[in-house]
Amino acid sequence: MTPAPLHVAGERLMLDPAGLLAWPARRTLVVGDLHLEKGSHFARGGRFVPPYDTRETLQRLHLALRRWRPARVILLGDSFHDAGGAGRLAAEDAALLRRMLDGVELLWVLGNHDPVAPAGLPGTALEEVQDGPLTFRHEARRGPVKPAEISGHFHPKATMPTRCGGVTRPCFVADAWRVMLPAFGAYTGGLDAGDPAIAGLFPRGARLFLLGQDRLYSMPTGPARGLRVTAAGSA
Repeated sequence: MTPAPLHVAGERLMLDPAGLLAWPARRTLVVGDLHLEKGSHFARGGRFVPPYDTRETLQRLHLALRRWRPARVILLGDSFHDAGGAGRLAAEDAALLRRMLDGVELLWVLGNHDPVAPAGLPGTALEEVQDGPLTFRHEARRGPVKPAEISGHFHPKATMPTRCGGVTRPCFVADAWRVMLPAFGAYTGGLDAGDPAIAGLFPRGARLFLLGQDRLYSMPTGPARGLRVTAAGSA
């Protein structure tokens, strides 16, 4: 995979096409909205879906951990789909989670779906994490943000024009002070980046980084959205 560099508040961050963010200077990997055990949550309400979302999400996360080898992982909230999700983890999934994060500092940022620390799992639960010029929280705050902000929550997606019609993909949304991550979970939907809930956080416009198979595709949003799409890092 080819990550795209992004400079925010003087820090060099890397956007990974898998949908996560790396901060090499701090050996930190940041992941948004895993929504683990969403399938089992639906099943309890009588809505039966294939119960493989947690395993697929953890396997993708495991690949990213092997690729980046971080010393710290920050999960940006809604890591579980509900407060009881950690208790429904299959024993083998819980073992995989512990094994792949062994020796890694794990910080659980609390979200609206998981407002309490996950029981029985390693790591530290926090409302938000501040490190140098960056603050990591679940939901972006309205108004100016200084220090800079890294968030999730909205599951941004965007449609990229192509010769065969529009292609809709999850995306990062970023400007000089704010980065919003796409949802990482297997069973997560998305909100269009042009929706006022997202666009209102970027009043001067932003750059979108759509997830491709092994690279990101960048395009502007706001007044200049009609400009051409480019492969991030190559133009």
